[in-house]
Amino acid sequence: MGKVYIVGAGPGDVELLTLKAYKLIKSADAILYDRLINQEILSFAKPNCELV
Repeated sequence: MGKVYIVGAGPGDVELLTLKAYKLIKSADAILYDRLINQEILSFAKPNCELV
């Protein structure tokens, strides 16, 4: 069974993302996001990560 984490990206500035959030995004198998996310943050995801 997997785990679900809710990660806030703050005001959207990639430099303000916490280290924990960065690590979770890099290791995620799937990321559910809305239109407010900075697209640069999604670039940290693994190549095979499902982006929804």
